[in-house]
Amino acid sequence: MELEKKALLQIEKFYLKLSSLGFFITSIARKDFNFEFIIREAKENIKLQVYFGKKGIKTILQGNINSDLYKKVNETIQDSFQLNFLVKDVEEPAEYVGSDECGKGDFFGPLIIAAVYTDKKNLIELKKIGVRDSKEFNENQIHHLSLRIKEIIKDNYVVVQINPEKYNRLYKSFKNLNEMLNWAHSKAVDELLDKVNCNIVITDKFSNNDLKVSSNMKHNSVEFIQEVGAEKFTAVAAASIIARDCFNFWFRSIAQKRFNLPKGSSNIVQEKARHLFKEIGEQEFAKIAKLHFKTFSKIRTK
Repeated sequence: MELEKKALLQIEKFYLKLSSLGFFITSIARKDFNFEFIIREAKENIKLQVYFGKKGIKTILQGNINSDLYKKVNETIQDSFQLNFLVKDVEEPAEYVGSDECGKGDFFGPLIIAAVYTDKKNLIELKKIGVRDSKEFNENQIHHLSLRIKEIIKDNYVVVQINPEKYNRLYKSFKNLNEMLNWAHSKAVDELLDKVNCNIVITDKFSNNDLKVSSNMKHNSVEFIQEVGAEKFTAVAAASIIARDCFNFWFRSIAQKRFNLPKGSSNIVQEKARHLFKEIGEQEFAKIAKLHFKTFSKIRTK
């Protein structure tokens, strides 16, 4: 309750500040885990949200990050308050490779791993554009940030995209998701290390096993770090944004062809899967879904 009160106090401060400057703002609305209001200008909408939960208070702006309204609101808030969504500085290497994945918990769609190399100069630029964990951005923001990241790091990144059809074949071979993740992360990192001269790799900890790339003799001088919550490292966060942008693109492409597929693995996903499986059959279904999920066994037996 104390965090909820602090969140309400914070959003009220934002509301008063923006209102005093002439912005058109809707009233503050309370949701299950946050307070929010919308700022409007012409046809543009920006949503300001203040979340409260176990990890504390977090403030997020949702909208087109390249719009004039977004920039004005963002600058106004930053001039007045220290935003919680700004990444707190962590001690980062001067140069390193970060890797992250997207899609492992989604029944539909690919598994995507991205690896990003950054040096000291690019690290500063990535922080300036607000790079942080991709889960904090909406789809439009992800796309624009991904483009900006690629402008900064040039070709110093690698993406490994495993579409469902190939994913299902690989899973039969690995018989374990963590083993497949280890292989995919290692593949992305190994390819990037062949392009850059770097001796530190940081990735999110998804198992207790070391990356297979660490046993490669040509990389025996590289320090491999697997850490829980590694998205706090800028290069890992950048990798998560690039991976999610590729993931979102796959969903848009599939939707344009024929299907409007939901993300995740909720009951809505299961219901959609049940109808699609009956409509297109298992062979075609294997091209859009991960068949080792429990969701598949449920819809197959009904």
